[in-house]
Amino acid sequence: MSAVERCALGYKTLLELTSTEHHRWRDWFAEHPAAWTVPFATGRMATIGGVVLHIFGVELRYTQRLLDQEATSWEEIRQTSIEEVFELGDDARGQLVHFLTTAPEKELDRVLTFQTLTAGTVSASKHKIASNIFLHDIRHWGQIATVLRQNGFTDQWPHDLLLSSIEM
Repeated sequence: MSAVERCALGYKTLLELTSTEHHRWRDWFAEHPAAWTVPFATGRMATIGGVVLHIFGVELRYTQRLLDQEATSWEEIRQTSIEEVFELGDDARGQLVHFLTTAPEKELDRVLTFQTLTAGTVSASKHKIASNIFLHDIRHWGQIATVLRQNGFTDQWPHDLLLSSIEM
């Protein structure tokens, strides 16, 4: 086994890391509800809450594609409260876990072609789509953490894998 194969960050580790972060963020937002409405960007991601909804909406829609289901339309994703948004995230995560724990390895090589909201038509293997779910999640949570710190919400925890309790 090569060093790349041995040290590759697997789905099990990514699931554990990102799920742990989701739960910590849920608890943190429950204690800091004012952070939910901090301005972020524009449109659907105008607030921190909108970005969190975006993270979980993407996870749901991409996972539905992985499961060969029709993707929920963005218009149907209307959750607004902290609890509703994190419930959506739990549902999406449950479906992702189902896919990753039941799909045969050869299914990961299957290429899907689909329309995205901002990038046009995309073709990618299910392996690449599943991997993107985690990278998309981690990237946006990093942005959220930064914007919240810039807005005075500095009582966060270390978000790095190195400083987590994840065993590797």
